[in-house]
Amino acid sequence: MNKALDERSFSQIMEDHTDYLLQIAFLYVKDWPAAEDIVQDVFISFYQKFDQFEERSSLKTYLSKITVNKCKDYLKSWRYRMQVLTNSFSVNSKKQRNRLVEQDEKVELADAVLQLPLKYREVIISYYFEELPILEVAIQLNLSDNTVKTRLRKARALLKEELKNNQWEVLLHE
Repeated sequence: MNKALDERSFSQIMEDHTDYLLQIAFLYVKDWPAAEDIVQDVFISFYQKFDQFEERSSLKTYLSKITVNKCKDYLKSWRYRMQVLTNSFSVNSKKQRNRLVEQDEKVELADAVLQLPLKYREVIISYYFEELPILEVAIQLNLSDNTVKTRLRKARALLKEELKNNQWEVLLHE
């Protein structure tokens, strides 16, 4: 199949999906400039390999999957490990809040989610933020649905423990 992607269509795709992909990337990497770089790489990859998009899923799901994979690659990279090491020596790094989190009405919840280990954070992000059903989360993360359910249960327990002294009664009701 010979598909073409003109400049106007590509610009519209970028406009429609950039904010969403930036939020996903930031929730994974916890760094705004890195998230921007990742999303830029996602769009470059998509543009270069558009003809390989088989439309088995929605474009949003496809771009989300690319974003998640690029975030995981970034978290394994030397650049990320050096940044973490450098940030650990910075006294004021905690004071610098990302503009995405500053705008969020639930800063405490976002911080608690960001503190979760990656395997719990990614199921929380996929299930609650991306609003994917458990089966799609399992497919996206290459896990069984029971593993996703278990990780969601554990992530909720960790969040409950973290937020128990705050005003998050809605989350704490069982």
